[in-house]
Amino acid sequence: MLAYRHAFHAGNHADVLKHIVLAQVLQYMADKDKPYTLVDTHAGAGGYALEGRYAQKRGEYRTGIAALWERDDLPAPVAAYVDLVRQFNGGGPLEQYPGSPAIAQMLLRPDDRLRLYELHPTDERILQSFIGRRPHTKVTLGDGFAAIRSELPPPSRRGVLLIDPSYELKADYARVLGAVREALQRFADAVILVWVPQLQIVESAQLPQRLAHAAEAHAPRGWLHARLTVDRSDERGFGLIGSSMVVINPPYLLHDVLAAALPWLTDALGQYDGAHFLMEHRAA
Repeated sequence: MLAYRHAFHAGNHADVLKHIVLAQVLQYMADKDKPYTLVDTHAGAGGYALEGRYAQKRGEYRTGIAALWERDDLPAPVAAYVDLVRQFNGGGPLEQYPGSPAIAQMLLRPDDRLRLYELHPTDERILQSFIGRRPHTKVTLGDGFAAIRSELPPPSRRGVLLIDPSYELKADYARVLGAVREALQRFADAVILVWVPQLQIVESAQLPQRLAHAAEAHAPRGWLHARLTVDRSDERGFGLIGSSMVVINPPYLLHDVLAAALPWLTDALGQYDGAHFLMEHRAA
């Protein structure tokens, strides 16, 4: 598990979907004056060098953020996300990619709390150096799944939980579902964002629906599921062909925002003629 480094995948199509959704949710949370807490269970290093050897080995960002970088027809939520990446690059060329903690740093207000968990010691040290001095921020070398018990409910009773493990271990699928159930039992009003890889395995295919069932049992504001399929698996049935974001207790307008953006993203990021998207939504 500690062999996983997100730098190989930084800025790919899955990051694009994840961070568009994350940015929209955090902007919604900032609409109310009362502060909130963001808990990121698998925070990574915070930012990634796209010209570094990890990102260059696979070059996944080229069919992700780089495919959007020069476009002048971005829908509003996509434009807001690309603007954050531009801000992270200081307005210059695309050389760095912000992870979820960096997206959060740009969107959280001074009084909002940030709790970041990371198991890889190198990434945790980088993250600590990058963001550890921000007020109301705590970076922890530890298991983000186990942290839910201590972090929820947050003091202000307003909170966002981001869960996006690597899923390199199949046990992660069950741990994600268990974490969501525990989070909802502890704090039913939590806005929970779960990233799910789209792979040709049963666990990947079933997890979004299992998360929806958990939401229907406990979440007062329902759920939505946004999936973007951009590629086909290889001849052995391997490969990340797309990804999903499942949002529990989603902001009121998130469904409409994503329903308008996903067709455009499918055309912009699709790598074969059969690229497609899925939107599912159930209010409480």
